[in-house]
Amino acid sequence: MGGFVDLRSDTVTRPTPEMRRAMAEADVGDDVYGEDPTVNALQDAFAQRVGKAAALFVPSGTMGNQLALRLLTRPATSVIAGRRQHVVIYENGAAGRNAGIQFQTVDDDDGTISVDDVRWALDAARHHHPQPSLVCVENTHMPAGGVPWPPDALPAVAACGLPVHLDGARLFHAEVATGVDAAAYAAPATTVMCCLSKGLCAPVGSLLAGPADLMADARAERQRLGGGMRQAGVIAAAGLVALRTMVERLAEDHARAHRLAEAVADRWPDAGCDPVRVQTNIVIWRHSRPDAVLDHLRAEGVLGGTLAPGVMRLVTHHDVDDDGIERAAKALASAP
Repeated sequence: MGGFVDLRSDTVTRPTPEMRRAMAEADVGDDVYGEDPTVNALQDAFAQRVGKAAALFVPSGTMGNQLALRLLTRPATSVIAGRRQHVVIYENGAAGRNAGIQFQTVDDDDGTISVDDVRWALDAARHHHPQPSLVCVENTHMPAGGVPWPPDALPAVAACGLPVHLDGARLFHAEVATGVDAAAYAAPATTVMCCLSKGLCAPVGSLLAGPADLMADARAERQRLGGGMRQAGVIAAAGLVALRTMVERLAEDHARAHRLAEAVADRWPDAGCDPVRVQTNIVIWRHSRPDAVLDHLRAEGVLGGTLAPGVMRLVTHHDVDDDGIERAAKALASAP
């Protein structure tokens, strides 16, 4: 929104001038026939980046996650996932409708799920609980404050024996924050999804990657969900620019989020915002009157958001510079 420091989400980013030029000049074909050269180039580049055999371009991260559920589960089984993960609470109940599964939710307060909880869910199937067919994880974990997974945590979860789907909507934030490349993070997972339209600034689109035969099946499932696209190279072109130019600069967003976290912690020391834990681009804290805070921020030209009752969020991104962060910090200092 013009004139505002918009910290509601990194989905509000706008395509860069280089992306707009690439979109205007994109070589295109019919992607339903597999004939769009720009889409094919994007899929190949992403698959290589995350260490998988193949990838599929999809309209949204939610579709990417839902495809993984349809491909890797069976109806009437359960999916083990953190109770606050996007696939559990922010996809409008899609999993039950699209895949016929139910979630076995486990604690994810620190952004990860424990091996012990996965093993418990597997053992519970011997006691008339639903049989688990998949583990879903989220890296970075948005409701925990955008925290990245420790590099050794996911291999331990995968060693429990179930397929793993990695919801890596912001996986490149984890790569930049930890120095662990995306392929290493994704190696224990059967499938991995990443969004191009959040911090990477592309206008639309996500990618799902995994084994080649599974991605061939994913193409058919994408059609069943209405996700087949024709001359999609026009938007895929922006994704290629995003992968090439927008990943390393995410460190700037991380530094700016840390500055905001300091401002939040100074204003509300007991609100649960520890700047030390803010490693990427998301700042979370508790407040008993979030609407009052949002109204105050808006009056000061700053837009924020909420995640849940009494839980507030600010998200840094390419379209907010240092001056915008200082404007937000000043507004936070006088917030109710």
